[in-house]
Amino acid sequence: MGCLFAILAGFAPRVALAFVWIFTDLVSRAFSSFVVPLIGLIVLPYATLFYVLSWSPVGGVTGWGWFFVIIGVVFDIGHWTASARARRGGD
Repeated sequence: MGCLFAILAGFAPRVALAFVWIFTDLVSRAFSSFVVPLIGLIVLPYATLFYVLSWSPVGGVTGWGWFFVIIGVVFDIGHWTASARARRGGD
């Protein structure tokens, strides 16, 4: 089941984050409000998903967790640039 979730997260991070939000309490444990994960769902879905999955109740996000959050930001920026290039009709 974990591999199916990883494939879903790779192709549709917003859907994967929505599933995590609906079926688990990980998002409510990682964030204290409703607004921040909602903005993350819209603007930075990979980074928000990686933040939620790497957050621990004892220390928050530490060490390798921050590495994966940064990788998520890089994925989000790549998604933005690919979308902009496709809209322009680029290469």
